[in-house]
Amino acid sequence: MVPFPTERNWPVTFPGNLRWSNAMQIVKGMVPYAASAMAEIDNIRIRLTARAAESNLDAVWKEEWEREADRVAAYGDKADAEGFRITAGNQYMRAANYYYSGERFIPPGEEKLAIYRKALRCYLAAMERLHPDIERVEVPYEDKSLPAYFVKGRGEGQKRTVVMFDGMDNAKEMSIVFAGLDLAKRGVNVLAIDGPGQSEPLRLRNIPTRHDYEAAGTPAYNWVAARAEVDPARVAVMGYSFGGYHAPRICAFEKRYAACVAFGAMHWNLYDFVAGHAPKDPRATSGSTFQFRWVAGAPDNETALEWAKKFTLEGVADKVACPILILHGENDRVVPVAEARKLYDRIGSKNKTLRIFTAEEGGAEHCQVDHRQYGIDCIGDWLLKVL
Repeated sequence: MVPFPTERNWPVTFPGNLRWSNAMQIVKGMVPYAASAMAEIDNIRIRLTARAAESNLDAVWKEEWEREADRVAAYGDKADAEGFRITAGNQYMRAANYYYSGERFIPPGEEKLAIYRKALRCYLAAMERLHPDIERVEVPYEDKSLPAYFVKGRGEGQKRTVVMFDGMDNAKEMSIVFAGLDLAKRGVNVLAIDGPGQSEPLRLRNIPTRHDYEAAGTPAYNWVAARAEVDPARVAVMGYSFGGYHAPRICAFEKRYAACVAFGAMHWNLYDFVAGHAPKDPRATSGSTFQFRWVAGAPDNETALEWAKKFTLEGVADKVACPILILHGENDRVVPVAEARKLYDRIGSKNKTLRIFTAEEGGAEHCQVDHRQYGIDCIGDWLLKVL
C-alpha cells in the first residue's frame, strides 16, 4: 500500500489521519458534480483541525459535518418554501452528502440512524427537484426489495444498460450523480441500486451484505431485462469500491450479464483486509473498525472475521467469461494496487482490461476519487465498445 504522506496535499487533508483524509476525499470528489462545495468543505476542515486534539474524534467529525449540513439544508428549505425548486434541490444535494459523511464513523444505533434519515430526506428532495425524469424504483429481492434509481439513456434505440452497485460506504444517490448521469449521456441506461449491506437497505431495512452477491445481481438483471428500453443481451454490471468484489462475483455466476466493470478492485480475500483493519490507532485505517461487522450483520468481531473468509474471489474469478474492465489507482491507500493485478491475472475471460491510473495523469487515488471524471470516461468509452 502507498505510504500515507506526512505533508498536507489535495488528497491528504489531515496528515497522519488516513481515516479523516479518506472520508474527506470522498466528499471532495463530489465537487465537480455540484454535490459538494470546496468553500463549505474548507470551512469544515478549519473547524475539524481546530478540534483535532479532542478525545472523541468520531463525535467531533459528526458534529462539524452535521453543523454544515443543517445550515445548507435550512437554506434549501427556505428556497423551497419560496418556490425556488432548483435552488432548493442544489442545497439539498450538498446537505445530503454532508450528512452522509457525518454519520460515517458513528456506531450503529439511534444517533447514526437519525443523521442518515436527514441525509435521505435531502437526497430524495434533491433528486425530485433536480432530476424528475429519473425513476425511483424497487427491485424485488427475496421476500423484500432493494431501492434503486433508473435513468434512461439519451437517444433512441441504444438499449445498452448498466446495473451499478455501491461500495461499502457510499449510496445509490452518489452513484447516479457521479456515474449514472454521465453514462446516460452516452445512451446507456443505468440502474443505480443499493444492494444488501449498502446504504438504505442496511440502515432502514435490516438487509445485511452477503458473499454470494449474485443473489442480488440476478434479480437486478431480471428487473432491467423486463424494461422496454433495455436489450437483455447488452446489460453490464458495475461495482464501485467494495463493489469491485461484487461485480466479478455476480458475473461469475449470472452469465446473462454481457460485461463487467470493477470500479476499483477490492481485496482478493476480504479476511486479510478485515483482520488488519483494527490497528491500535484508528487514524491509520481508511474506515470505521465496526464497518464490516455492521455491514455483514455479525453479532461480534470474531464472527465477522470468520464470515469475512467467505468474501474471496478464489475459485470465482476464473469463472468470469464476459469482457471485464478493472480500474485502479497506483496511489490507492485503501486497496493495494497489487490486488488489482492479481484479480486481472486470475480472471478467466480472454477479453479483460486492467487500467492503472498514475499520479501524473490523475485518478491515482481510490476509485479515481481525485479525478473521477477520468475514470467514468474510461468506463463509458469501454462500455460503448463492448456492449
